[in-house]
Amino acid sequence: MNKGTTKEATTNEATIKDAIVNDGIMNDDDINNPAVKHIVIVGGGSAGWLVAGTIAAEHGNGDEGVQITLIESPDIKLVGVGEGTWPTMRATLKKMGISETEFVRECDVAFKQASKFCKWTTGEEGDEYYHPFTLPVGYRELNLAEYWKAYSNEISFSDAVCVQSQVCANHMGPKLITTPEFSGITNYAYHLDAAKFAVYLRKHCIEKLGVKHITDNVIGINSAANGDIRSLATQHSGELRGDLFVDCTGLTSLLLGKHYQVPLISKKEFLFNDAALAAQVPYLDPECPISSNTISTAQSAGWVWDIGLQTRRGVGYVYSRTHISDEDADKEFRAYLTLTIGKEKAEATEFQKIKFTPGHREVFWKNNCVAVGLAAGFIEPLEASAIILIELSAKMISEQLPADRNAMTIVAKRFNDVFTYRWNHIINFLKLHYVLSKRSGSQYWIDHRNPDSIPQSLQELQALWKYQIPWFYDEVHMEELFPLASFQYILYGMGYETAQRSTIKKPNPAALERAAELLRDNIRKTNEVMKALPTHREIVNKIKHYGLQKI
Repeated sequence: MNKGTTKEATTNEATIKDAIVNDGIMNDDDINNPAVKHIVIVGGGSAGWLVAGTIAAEHGNGDEGVQITLIESPDIKLVGVGEGTWPTMRATLKKMGISETEFVRECDVAFKQASKFCKWTTGEEGDEYYHPFTLPVGYRELNLAEYWKAYSNEISFSDAVCVQSQVCANHMGPKLITTPEFSGITNYAYHLDAAKFAVYLRKHCIEKLGVKHITDNVIGINSAANGDIRSLATQHSGELRGDLFVDCTGLTSLLLGKHYQVPLISKKEFLFNDAALAAQVPYLDPECPISSNTISTAQSAGWVWDIGLQTRRGVGYVYSRTHISDEDADKEFRAYLTLTIGKEKAEATEFQKIKFTPGHREVFWKNNCVAVGLAAGFIEPLEASAIILIELSAKMISEQLPADRNAMTIVAKRFNDVFTYRWNHIINFLKLHYVLSKRSGSQYWIDHRNPDSIPQSLQELQALWKYQIPWFYDEVHMEELFPLASFQYILYGMGYETAQRSTIKKPNPAALERAAELLRDNIRKTNEVMKALPTHREIVNKIKHYGLQKI
């Protein structure tokens, strides 16, 4: 382009700007600080459609709200591995206007009430404990973990302080058919078919929430003068402009990672797993009990997740390639499957192979682009941490949706601060599972206890917990990913012993009596709930046949 052309173009732009301002269409502030009216989400799957649905439900769409467009490639197949959720999903779906009955019917949904950990502590038979979704009874009144210690040889911590571990052990459901949608007798999340879930969310967001859907490939990214993304070049749909772009392109991280070159900060020094084998396994008996919890079973160099849906199980082995070869991991996983489906079926099962770098992006929101889901990072699927980060990201984007570009800079900084904390919190919580293990049969478990592999922040917590039982007063943020009750379930499920202080606390007779009363009441309530609740398969079948009451 010659100098004359450049000058002419500059003059024309100035003339157009002057005309717009003088005609009263917009002022200088509007041009330099445009309103956020069009959100473009790149990538579908659970992440993209949860973001789209969350924002559309709160802010409307089109003429009466922001315009939301989701573009996804027709060439990318859904991974469909993450099939466990956190109880927050109930509020997320309810806010989007989804029917729980329809959701259960369409997405092969079963209920999740806990995580069960097998062979994590010693690796011996009978080594198991539960991390339930119910807070310990009287949690905000008394720290029952302190009083349970006197009974620790007689009853497990989870059985002593909540009803849910017994509900799970007996494959019971969390609600009655008369219980309204999204309500429960016990707290619950979902196990679901991730591929069906993405399709279901897409249909709901398009038909009920007015989200515009484009099936096309992004072939280029066009920048504005200030470094923002001005628009996307697509293969068949022309230029797609937007004010805010949400990167839900998975591990590719097309916008934040590739375009903005925001580096991935590896966390492999703390959490070693960097590969997974995943499979879908049929039930040998279609009417067999459905597990009411995720089952996590420790292996020589990782762990196996086992998730029961209505019609099949989703099973996978996540492991460290530093500690085991892909070939040996394959053999170990098939040995696990053989225990439930037999050697012949286990050998014939096809695995989906996934490799990843455990870590997260240096920042999650840069300029007018924010990454959600795998595009922001991935550690490992322990405790369904990936999908809760999607939910919380979508919630914060929606609740703090910037009105204009100037506000976006402030919101972006807040978002980055919050999610940096949340990633570190997740890493500490997941690492705790490994640090407490006493397994010594493989280098994988030994290396996890090496102080050099433990974050300094977790080491500090361990120093506190040596003489001080964690409680909700220790929580830093109002909306913690994992409350201190979760840390209690892991600590005392794995046999951690908090020693008595050198200075003895003065006994409080009233507190002792109240603690004994709460523990007795929990046993009574457990017996009542066990008599009232249906089996897990029974409640799922009733929902499919009759449906739940509308709220």
